[in-house]
Amino acid sequence: MNKSESKANKRFPLKGVRGSSLFDKIWDKHVVQNVDDGPTQLYIDRLYAHEVTSPQAFDTLRDKGIKAFRPDHIVAMPDHNTPSDQQQRIDDPVGRKQVETLAANCKEFGIRHFAMGTKDNGIIHVVGPEKALSLPGMTIVCGDSHTSTHGAVGAIAMGIGTSEVAQVLASQCILQQKPKTMRINIEGQLQPGVTAKDVALYIMAQMTTSGATGYAVEYAGSTIRSMSMEGRLTLSNLSIEMGSRAGIIAPDETTFAYLKGREYAPKGEAWDKAVEEWRKLKSDDDAVFDKEVTYRAEDIKPRITYGTNPGAGIAIDECIPSLESIPEADRAQFLAQLDYMQFKPGQKLEGTPVDYCFLGACTNGRIEDFRAFASIVKGRKKAENVVAWLVPGSWLVRQQIIDEGIDKVLEEAGFELRLPSCSSCLAMNPDKVPAGKLSISTSNRNFVGRQGPGARTVLASPLVVAASAITGVITDPRKVKI
Repeated sequence: MNKSESKANKRFPLKGVRGSSLFDKIWDKHVVQNVDDGPTQLYIDRLYAHEVTSPQAFDTLRDKGIKAFRPDHIVAMPDHNTPSDQQQRIDDPVGRKQVETLAANCKEFGIRHFAMGTKDNGIIHVVGPEKALSLPGMTIVCGDSHTSTHGAVGAIAMGIGTSEVAQVLASQCILQQKPKTMRINIEGQLQPGVTAKDVALYIMAQMTTSGATGYAVEYAGSTIRSMSMEGRLTLSNLSIEMGSRAGIIAPDETTFAYLKGREYAPKGEAWDKAVEEWRKLKSDDDAVFDKEVTYRAEDIKPRITYGTNPGAGIAIDECIPSLESIPEADRAQFLAQLDYMQFKPGQKLEGTPVDYCFLGACTNGRIEDFRAFASIVKGRKKAENVVAWLVPGSWLVRQQIIDEGIDKVLEEAGFELRLPSCSSCLAMNPDKVPAGKLSISTSNRNFVGRQGPGARTVLASPLVVAASAITGVITDPRKVKI
């Protein structure tokens, strides 16, 4: 027995007897080599690259005279710097240079490139699943923290650093420590007005933004099984916000129905064979996780955040915690968050005026999100005091919006449908929220300055954002009749 086997047996004393988790099964199948007292050399099925984190990785290969090892396993597209206005012209010289450099690198290294403005383009974490470039059983990486999104199809999907992107470009492998495993079970039926975004914000509030650090999380339970694919993608997207290395959901009939017939999905007999294998991708009944927690769906209400991290959240009809309810060691940070947000302990946020409303991002830029938004605003009018950015996550989503007539509903309500982009999720393109203004956003992060220097961000679901967009104040969607 070698040293690495000995260590594995110490961690899993019932190896050979106990079952395996879904994460273990996929990980173990992709191990190329176990390094004694070191990381695992893991084979990667799909590398996604965008314009922000890839330039240095390509430079590394160029400096060493190395070609991309398997360029057909790599897909690249710009998204962070892409403007969402009708011209889609990048005026910022740094952003323009990053987009141009990505195109040049892809041409030089023979990598598939979905250029800005083409029908294949969009946010990389929206395009991957919708084109079935992300499939069950894969290992997927990208130099972007929200790569965890792709785990919703039943894959191991992780964000990596620039040096690791270079590793994958050169070898289609990565050196990675295997994380511990956690299963989060959600049981029961969600209440009306409660979405996958609310589930994720609820979990983060319960576990804190560091509660899953060092773990790969599998989401399970009856609530998850009844979720749509879009909902699962939202939940997996936010896994990183509680410190998790990855979020994963076992593929099932919902997964297969979503993927079938999409551009890069297997076809014909190959599809049937693939589904037969994908059905095996689930945790064994006797699998043991390093940690396991369970929540009840009926305890979850529509949620909003009040601070400057996604875990600082409350139910929309609750008040910000009082100072006395916060542990003394955490009070300084708590007060600093509220000072930035211009809120106070014990304050009720429902009814607070908003300046900006944002629907989009890799968290909530899919067709289901626009359907939900439209269901609230149909027959109503946008509040005059609100600036609204409605930004599809891809050109395919935008076309679906048009085909379904959702664009007409939005236009009649006073909203403009913009072009695909990361947009107001982060301040790397023109869609920046001005300093001091309050934005209610479907994006994934409410960090200081995330939507623009000095901007204040409240995270919420598409339903909450829609209700707020027509009233001009933070509004519980359950109080707006559909």
